[in-house]
Amino acid sequence: MTIAGVIGAFVVLLAIKTTPIAFAALGGTLGERSGVINIGLEGMMTAGAFAAVVASGATGVPWLGAVAGVVAGAAFGALLGVLATRVRVDQIVAGTGINLFALGSAAFLLVLVYGQPGASKTVPSLGNGSWLLVALAFAVALALHVFLVATPAGLRLRACGENPSAVAAAGIDPLRIRLLAVTAGGALAGLGGAYLSIGELNLYSDGMIAGRGFIALAAVIFGRWTPLGAMGAALFFGFFEALQFVLQGSSIPSEAMQMLPYVAAIVALVAFRGRARAPAADGIPYERNIEEF
Repeated sequence: MTIAGVIGAFVVLLAIKTTPIAFAALGGTLGERSGVINIGLEGMMTAGAFAAVVASGATGVPWLGAVAGVVAGAAFGALLGVLATRVRVDQIVAGTGINLFALGSAAFLLVLVYGQPGASKTVPSLGNGSWLLVALAFAVALALHVFLVATPAGLRLRACGENPSAVAAAGIDPLRIRLLAVTAGGALAGLGGAYLSIGELNLYSDGMIAGRGFIALAAVIFGRWTPLGAMGAALFFGFFEALQFVLQGSSIPSEAMQMLPYVAAIVALVAFRGRARAPAADGIPYERNIEEF
């Protein structure tokens, strides 16, 4: 293969490996700009991946599977939103619980639906249609950037992450905005999971998300809580995921290659420690005063 061919193949692989991380990172950015830490991205991706396979297999229409993945991710996002805004559970604890619940539920439902543990049966995949989701990931990054910096709704969402009391003083419910933001973020993470299961593959297997939700969370921080920054960080981490496949067959141990994306995430977080400021109210529960609304 020529050098141009090798570069082209790597670019294709880079796009494939970046897309699920990008969707989850964009979803995480949306939630965190509203003031909710989304540790549950891993679980939302798991829910989206599993729901997409079930719907695609049941209907024979993979795009309905992608829609099911979005709905499942949104449902888990809404659950986190309710726990964080209405019940006021610690957001880290709530997100961790969602991750465990999603992984356990998928493992149980695999046996219930397919009669076998570990992995589902193969289902119709998106095939070449998955490239539409690759393009969509970049389009969503641009659209979210415009939304956050150039629209009144985006300004209100950002204000909820900085000073929710000021938002409430303007007669707007910051809890509702946070709930909607985390739900929308969950939908994006669910789409990332669906891309993995019926875009890149054609089945669901236990543990297939493999920490990508946490890498996406690192991309949110590495990208300085901005959509374009998160997309750039997703490309950075996607590069190392793609690199491990390129290096297969080399003298480097396979275990070391599998570590590459996670090592890159840790190094990036350490390198940017203290250089980026999270939204001031990120992770801080907001409780309305009796006089409000």
